[in-house]
Amino acid sequence: MYELLPYHYQSQEINRLTLAHFIISGLHFLGARDRVDKDVVAKWVLSFQALPSNRVSLKDGEFYGFFGSRSSQFPIDENGDLIHNGSHLASTYCALAILKVIGHDLSIIDSESVLFSMKNLQQDDGSFMPIHIGGETDLRFVYCAAAICYMLDNWSGMDKENAKNYILNCQSYDGGFGLIPGSESHGGATYCAIASLRLMGYIGVDLLSNDSSSSIIDPSLILNWCLQRQANDGGFQGRTNKPSDTCYAFWIGAVLKLIGGDALIDKIALRKFLLSCQSKYGGFSKFSGQLPDLYHSYYGYTAFSLLEEPSLSPLCPELGLPLLAASGI
Repeated sequence: MYELLPYHYQSQEINRLTLAHFIISGLHFLGARDRVDKDVVAKWVLSFQALPSNRVSLKDGEFYGFFGSRSSQFPIDENGDLIHNGSHLASTYCALAILKVIGHDLSIIDSESVLFSMKNLQQDDGSFMPIHIGGETDLRFVYCAAAICYMLDNWSGMDKENAKNYILNCQSYDGGFGLIPGSESHGGATYCAIASLRLMGYIGVDLLSNDSSSSIIDPSLILNWCLQRQANDGGFQGRTNKPSDTCYAFWIGAVLKLIGGDALIDKIALRKFLLSCQSKYGGFSKFSGQLPDLYHSYYGYTAFSLLEEPSLSPLCPELGLPLLAASGI
């Protein structure tokens, strides 16, 4: 992983930190965090941080987060400035997640550069670009920004109120959330919306059991949409009329957990579906009968953690990380 990728993952070279997150955080869920050398991992991850040549550079409009791989990490020029800064919000989330999982002290990294420059990515409507040279603006990157601020315990990197308004504008008539305002409700987008609101402190625990009249969202409407996503085969679909997919057991299941509706999941049927996607070679695939991959394996573990599988570490649903790691233990 540090130097070479297996053949089938070489097209994902640009997402090397993300793949590492799935591996290292996945090992934590399996109780095998000691299989990796924490010092080596920390040094490797920190080597991907984009650092400004001086504090004045923080005002140049660029983002000084983490690169996703060596192929997006260009050398510095003779003045110590980055020739091309390709640091990315999603890669920064993954980098911090890895460091948290291995127990690295996040207070000793250059969080000021990350947070100050991250404000350059927030748009007037409250959304975020993933990279300062442009790109899509949607709920995925609002979530990444919120998770980054939460993990660094510093909210100076974003305008929370503006981000909250953008999130609420993405809610559809059926209760789910689309990636952008006016788009179709989607399981991943709904997770990004609800988890971001929880991380930012706009919604509390177990919304369904508490008085929801003062809540900024209608949890019963979200509950209805999420429960409709559990299909006849026991799995969860990401959108209406789509096949069940291993990863949505987490994306939808975590939303239900966050609003206090997870008791209404047909857990026996979901467990049966997930086991049908487990490979005899280890790991999980997207659909039953396919080869496993790191992405679906990781979200298979998190889904089983939501189902309170005894052999797995408990889950922090809003961060998508092992609970003890998310709590700094």
